[in-house]
This record gives sequence, C-alpha cells and structure tokens, in this order.
Amino acid sequence: MTTRLSLADCGLSAGKKARLHRILHQHGLGNGTALFLPYDQGLEHGPRDFFADPLASDPRYILKLALEGGFNGIALQIGLAEKFYWDYAGEVPLILKLNGKTEIPADNRALSPLHASVEDAVRLGADAVGYTLYVGSPAQDADFAQYRVVRQEAQRLGMPLIVWAYPRGEAIEHKGGKDSFYAVHYAARTASELGADVVKVNFPHPEKHTDVPEPYTADFSSQQAIDAVVQAANRTMVLVSGGSRAGDDVMIAKAEQSMSAGATGLIFGRNVWQRDHDESLRFVDRLREILAKYPAS
Repeated sequence: MTTRLSLADCGLSAGKKARLHRILHQHGLGNGTALFLPYDQGLEHGPRDFFADPLASDPRYILKLALEGGFNGIALQIGLAEKFYWDYAGEVPLILKLNGKTEIPADNRALSPLHASVEDAVRLGADAVGYTLYVGSPAQDADFAQYRVVRQEAQRLGMPLIVWAYPRGEAIEHKGGKDSFYAVHYAARTASELGADVVKVNFPHPEKHTDVPEPYTADFSSQQAIDAVVQAANRTMVLVSGGSRAGDDVMIAKAEQSMSAGATGLIFGRNVWQRDHDESLRFVDRLREILAKYPAS
C-alpha cells in the first residue's frame, strides 16, 4: 500500500495548511482523506444531468445531502454559493469554483473563463478554490496566463488551490482521448508543475492507447496506471473524479484502486446524486468504508 501525503509533505503556507487541515481533519472521517461532492455540473453540462433525480436540481437538497453524507466539502459555482451556501456555512466546507463554461461550443479549443475570484472565496468563507485547466487545448496559452493570476492570488490570501486537470482538444483526441493513461498522467504532472495544491483527475484508461507515444502503448493494468498518475503529482494531493454515472461495482473498484495508489480522496457527484436519497447515502457509506482503510500518516 502506498503512503498517503500528509499536510506536512506539501510545502504549504500557514493559511493553506490551516484550511486544508479543517477540510481533511475536522470534516468527513477526520483521518486525512477526503470525499467531496461536486455540484458544478449545472453550468458545465446544463440541466440534463438532473433528469435522473429531479430533486438534485435544487441546491438546497444537494447541500443537505453533503451534510448528511459526511462529505469533506462541496464544490459550487459563484451564483449558487452566494444564494444558498450561507445556510450551511461552517457545517460543510466550500470549494468555490472560479471558472466554468457551458458544453454548447465544441471542445476543440476549450477554455474555461473566470467568473469569480479568490477574494470572493474569502468573503464567502470558502476553504479552497477550484480552477479547471484544460491540458492540451490549443487555448492553453490563455489558460495558463489566466491560471497564473489565480495561483498568485491564492498564494497571497492563503487559499488552497484545487486544479481540475482535464485533458481537452483535438490533439488529445488524436492521442488516446481525454481519459487515456497518457492524457491523465500528463495532466497530473502539469498541475503539479504549475503549482496546484490539490489536483482533480479522471481515472485513467490504459486500454485507450491509439496513437499515444511510447511507452503508453504497453500493456498497463488500471492499478498500474492510477499508481503512476498519483506519483506524477509530486507532493500535490490527488482527488480522483467519479465522472459519468456507472455501475456501483465499477465505481467501488475505482475508489479502491485510487486510494490504494495513494490518492488523498475522491470527488464523486453524479454517481452520488443521480439516484434517490436513501440509495445515495448507502453508496456514500460504501465509499466512506474504503476511505477509512487508508488514513493519511
């Protein structure tokens, strides 16, 4: 079993360490692992994600679910955070998502524009901010420049920065696709190189290796792939995304392999709230059982 990063390993400023300590050790299981509930899909995917369970379209329902499920935090866009988070401030840590886009335009030149600031996060009582970085997009020059401003503000204000490191663009699609081992591995390393405190990645698929460079054409297992992704983050905590709704056994296996690889935690949204309330909590209990087996040192 791989040793998990502790806060002492990450070279954090006092403000960042204090906020991450609150998230990891005063919420959730309190053992240094994390289970986050992302709720930025209403912007990123539109309302279509809520047809599976219409209750999930109500932010109040999701915030209550985050509290009931013992999540370490919830990720919200600025509008929902300002309108709804105040009722749960101090009870569920907030990750304020600083950028986002709709899925209506094609992703061939993906860029996620800013619509909130680190100062907004401080004002709202957030314990971290989130930034989507589209690794491999032809618009990466503008993306990197925009990200640099956010990183500097997060450093100045002592706010942990979680990077949604998502491979996108035509070049990525021609090299195995956005969730190939090659793409996810590169994304994790990129976030670390650019100064993320925490990186959110998709689970890698080593079988997707059409036109990828060597050595990604080799026969890697999924465990070997996620092991390499976590290692590539280099003193940057790793959160593994749940992604689109899949079968419970698939998701539990993904969670087990991710934590075995040394990930700090999981960030599962649709796989939690695209089902009825009681079933959601039962699934969360299964995830928490896995996290309980992998405390940080």
